[in-house]
Amino acid sequence: MAELEKQLSQTKYKLGMEYAKNGKKEEALKELNEALLLDTDNFLIRKQRWYIRYPEKFSPMIDIEWQQKQLEKEKAKEAQLKGDLVCGPEGCVIPGTGTLNDKSE
Repeated sequence: MAELEKQLSQTKYKLGMEYAKNGKKEEALKELNEALLLDTDNFLIRKQRWYIRYPEKFSPMIDIEWQQKQLEKEKAKEAQLKGDLVCGPEGCVIPGTGTLNDKSE
């Protein structure tokens, strides 16, 4: 991951957490989702998204088994999405369109 992407991911994470702290759940999830796209291996971002979406899995006890299953599901979905992206020297095919996203733009 490039340093700039890492910084952007951290900034989006911090902004998402501020939104969450202020009760702005949808805004928080938007920022955390974008942070995770930039840093897919960041488990802390993933857990914060889960905490906002599924607070019952974190209280009164943290459901570790659920987290492991959720992680497997999300990683499988992410791998499938990456597999749908077809790139070559001309650019990437936008999934579902057959249209090239030209890298030179």
